[in-house]
Amino acid sequence: MPDTTPRGLTRLAFGGDYNPEQWPESVWQEDVRLMREAGVTMVSVGIFSWALLEPSPGTYDFGWLDRLLDLLHEHGVRVDLGTPTVVPPVWFYRAHPEALPVTAEGVRYEFGSRAAVCHSNADYRAAAARITTALAERYGSHPALALWHVHNEYGVPVSACYCDSCAAHFRRWLAAAYGTVDAVNEAWGTAFWGQRYTDFEQISPPRLTPATVNPAQALDYKRFADATMRENFRMERDILHRLSPGVPVTTNFMTALSQCDSVDYWAWGREVDLVTNDHYLITDGRRTHVNLAMAADLTRSVAGGAPWLLLEHSTSGVNWQPRNPAKAPGQMARNSLAHVARGSEGAMFFQWRQSRRGAEKFHSAMVPHGGTGTRVWREVVELGSFVDALAEIRGTRTDADVAVLWDWHSWWAQTLDWRPSVDHDARERADAFYEALYDRHLTVDFAHPEADVSRYPLVVVPALYLMTEAAGRNLTAYVEGGGTLVVSYFSGIVDEHDAVHEGAYPGPLRDVLGLTVEEFSPLLPGERVRITGPDGTELGADVWTEFVVPRGADTVLAYADGPAAGLPAVTRHRLGEGTAWYVSTRLGADGLDTLLGRAAADARIAPRPDLPRDVEVVRRTGESGTYLFAVNHTGADAKVPLEVPGTELLTGERAAGRLAVPAGAVRVVRLDG
Repeated sequence: MPDTTPRGLTRLAFGGDYNPEQWPESVWQEDVRLMREAGVTMVSVGIFSWALLEPSPGTYDFGWLDRLLDLLHEHGVRVDLGTPTVVPPVWFYRAHPEALPVTAEGVRYEFGSRAAVCHSNADYRAAAARITTALAERYGSHPALALWHVHNEYGVPVSACYCDSCAAHFRRWLAAAYGTVDAVNEAWGTAFWGQRYTDFEQISPPRLTPATVNPAQALDYKRFADATMRENFRMERDILHRLSPGVPVTTNFMTALSQCDSVDYWAWGREVDLVTNDHYLITDGRRTHVNLAMAADLTRSVAGGAPWLLLEHSTSGVNWQPRNPAKAPGQMARNSLAHVARGSEGAMFFQWRQSRRGAEKFHSAMVPHGGTGTRVWREVVELGSFVDALAEIRGTRTDADVAVLWDWHSWWAQTLDWRPSVDHDARERADAFYEALYDRHLTVDFAHPEADVSRYPLVVVPALYLMTEAAGRNLTAYVEGGGTLVVSYFSGIVDEHDAVHEGAYPGPLRDVLGLTVEEFSPLLPGERVRITGPDGTELGADVWTEFVVPRGADTVLAYADGPAAGLPAVTRHRLGEGTAWYVSTRLGADGLDTLLGRAAADARIAPRPDLPRDVEVVRRTGESGTYLFAVNHTGADAKVPLEVPGTELLTGERAAGRLAVPAGAVRVVRLDG
């Protein structure tokens, strides 16, 4: 069993992507001096260096990397060493232009950016195996080596290729998955629109067509593209395991960012030795720290609850959004330690020294263009001391209160064409439900729909359009056993092949919810409806309504107007020892808070009115003790109640009663006992 923690790293990871090839070697000595000043413990090296390491086919130049790794080792900095297979050299593409990916429209990309790879291409696979083998043979036992880093951000910006090599590979994948072409016809429903196949050779990728492509075919192609990238990762990983035993292998995920929605991280989490993640704030007007918490919770869940590592985030602004604001003073540390609170074993950045050239020269870094006289550098040094002070939390695990079901295959299916409303956004519902739980100060674990969720008092299902019969049975057993379930509209509609479940909506959820849905009735832009209850509750909703027929469920709130006026809008169903709630419309923040408050009461989850909004409190526990993280995202000082006294690790002060958390600050208390 490979190790899951970076070899030789005795403290939390702190550092970033180090790209010294962008600078003369005279700068390297200054870099390692500054790394020691900042408390850097690990850097990522070589991720984009294939052209330097293999300047011509079969000719390697390792001299610069030898000197670099020796220098880092001399100064006590561990190395996360990349296999540079995300960007093959230009000579490779000139020899093998067919390795460049082709779009669904038939356009072949050109060299000049990054990650332009057809993952089905045999020449690319062979070249990737050669450079990985050469690196493993040379550095597999280097004393600085802590971690192997395969490729970079699989799926960004290209996951699927539609070339002839991929077409042939897709046919082989289908044959292995289905056995016969008749089984493919059944799964894809090719009787519709006369698409029936009689031979695998007749099947092509879902390229550009005059009308929408077969949705089941498109869904399977997303699965195929993801599986093909994973095949290549496993190839490199197995080479590294064989030639560099005892050193864990990872690749950096991007779990909660919509830019990387082409990857099934449940499957990938089983392949890496250590789950790592990249996270960047999306500055679109929403509360960025909520998405940060969501990404951390999702990454921890992909890791099975085990510690994971934040391998990239930014010291300040990024460069690839329409508008890229700088982080406010103190926000870098607050963001970093919020990840640590939710399970990360450190805080790493892209990148160490800010680039002077290239596409990311305005992306912030640990050493900015302005050097060590800047606020960013001072905050980097301060954060290094904070991370060092938290070394004892290594190996502890984050405690969660509730679970949210999450399935990338369902996201893929919901993004296909011709759904009931373009205004329904499944990811928006997931974000909204998560934010409502966050505002109730509940820590979330995410779970696959077929996973055992019996230990959670409350499970939330936000718009899980694709749901297997097994997942439906799982949730029914959960409620019968005493759990509380909350399900949002447009869930349980289709099976794994995007075929509508037989019978009335919502398919495998009918029995557990105690209802059927006769018809969807999405609203037009700007339309809103009121939903009301006998206790005087009145809430607003938009985007979606349904014609719900209770079959054992009680009506909690009904539509007061709109196309479903007089029909149930929110229901509650007692089943066995538990309760299942259903909400058939899109509630706003106040409505979700009301709904989840009632469901939490069913689940016997006590409210936490003593915690201010945007002050998050998270616990990590393990053999070394119990640690309470309090992260204040507000501009006002806050007080957090402590059940037992303890020692605050960042200041060394004793804390009891109510913990003072200054505006914008973080406090971490090792609780006594």
